[in-house]
Parts: sequence; C-alpha cells; structure tokens
Amino acid sequence: MTTVIAFDVNETLLDLSVLDGPFEEVFGTAAPRQQWFATMLQLSFVGGLTGDYVDFTTAQRAALTMLAKRHGVDLTDAAVNAVVGRMRSLPPHPEVPAALAKLAETQLTVVALTNSPLDVAEAQLTHAGIREHFTQAISADSVRHLKPAREPYLAVAQAFDVPAHEVRLVAAHSWDISGALAAGCQAAFVTRPGMVLSPIGPQPDITGPDIAAVVDRIIATDT
Repeated sequence: MTTVIAFDVNETLLDLSVLDGPFEEVFGTAAPRQQWFATMLQLSFVGGLTGDYVDFTTAQRAALTMLAKRHGVDLTDAAVNAVVGRMRSLPPHPEVPAALAKLAETQLTVVALTNSPLDVAEAQLTHAGIREHFTQAISADSVRHLKPAREPYLAVAQAFDVPAHEVRLVAAHSWDISGALAAGCQAAFVTRPGMVLSPIGPQPDITGPDIAAVVDRIIATDT
C-alpha cells in the first residue's frame, strides 16, 4: 500500500533547459550546463560520503566556479550568484501542472522532496505555479543529508507517521530511485530524454516517459 507520493523537483518537475541561455552568455555555449549539474551532484555526494555536509546551493556555486576555471572563464561572485539564482525561477515541464492536479484529486498525500534548501524549493514551486498541489515541501537540508542518503526519504515517512514502504518517490534520476529503494520506499522513474535506470540493485515497479504517464500508473496502482 502507498499513502504518500514524494516528487523530486529539479529536472523531474522543473525544466533546467531554460538555464541554457545564461550558460551560453557565460561560456559561449550551453553545453557546460549539464557538466555543471553533474559536478554539483558530485560535490554534494562527496560531502555526504566524507561526513562534511555541503548544502545544495553551496554545491551549485562551487561547481560553477570549478567549471569556469576549467574553461578559462573569469566569473565574479555576483555572476555566479546570478546564474545559480535562476534555479528559483524554473518553469515546469509542460505536462506537470495538469498531472499533479489529477493526482491531487485522489486520497494520496502528495509532497515535494528536494535537495534544494527549503526557501529555494518554496520559491521554485510557487514560481512554477504548482505549490498548491503539494501538502508539504520537504528539504533534505533539514536533516543535513542530501539524497540519495536514506535520511531524507525516511524524513517523509516520519513527517506523515507512516512506514517507509508506504512512501513512493517519483524522480528522473537513477541515483534518487536507488536511494529511495535502499531506504525501503517504493519508486517511480520518469524516463525523460537521456535518463536511464541503473541496472544495479532493485528496480522501480513504475516507469513512464513523463509525469503524466507516471501519475496515471500511480493512480492505477496505488489508489
């Protein structure tokens, strides 16, 4: 039985491709945008493995600074903050608002679970026009362990006083799916372009090309 659906936010619900413009202005090409996101994740994961916690926004700034040095680009702190600040105003993927509204009509509790600090997450969801569809936004920053550590997933279960297996994570990142399953949760993978599941370990029982397809599967399976 599933009672809580927890949505990852960045890339799963929100479209990071709008950052291509700012990256092209800084680097002359949008290509480094994906390198930046990967480097930011790496810094976050290193912080988790070493026990030296790094919040998501700090990791984003540090990754952009590293990327600029790698490409021989001079970036001021103001320029770094300007690019990273754009994370607060990302649009949703086109199918997201209607799909979330459909899910909100069920008895399932719907929450956002993100690595972003809570103030960033609230700004993101509000700007995207989808905050109303979530009972709560939960930041991994609140437990000082970023996903895919088990603590953020278990924080969702604790917040609603349910066992972990009643929580289902929805995400477009294989590492997030692996983390949720390892924590004892269920999972649904969004196979957005370029996103593939790790063949290692447990696999989610729901997959779909976008949030609309995944929500339809969740409604059929969990309600």
